[in-house]
Amino acid sequence: MGHELYLTDAPTSDDLAIVSSGLTAFNEGEVGASDRKLLAVLIRDESGTVIGGLSGYTSWGWLFTQLLFIPETLRGKGMAAKLLTEAENEARTRGCKGAWIDTFNPLALKAYKSHGYQVFGEIPNFVETRTRTFLQKAL
Repeated sequence: MGHELYLTDAPTSDDLAIVSSGLTAFNEGEVGASDRKLLAVLIRDESGTVIGGLSGYTSWGWLFTQLLFIPETLRGKGMAAKLLTEAENEARTRGCKGAWIDTFNPLALKAYKSHGYQVFGEIPNFVETRTRTFLQKAL
């Protein structure tokens, strides 16, 4: 029985679900259930419209922040610290022992470090001359 590789830039949601569920089953067989749960801390304007925020998930006792966006009008006002604090507090409630995040933005890197995150890895020249930095924090 042969197998065929198929390269695509438009996988279906079903295709991705097969890969995800297969990896999830394998990992859970190796190290136990991930207890993966989505987590978001949203910034809403006066009308209730989402204008930014943080999204990620908790899994295997860790908080992973995937996305963090602050509108330009709110930057430099401690909003990143507020978002991270809310997410970290929820992660602690969920039993998490640590958090990790990555960035190639120098301003975000400074904000994360000032919030207690420590560098554990880097990819120099990830985008042009910018370094992609991976950070973690004990919760």
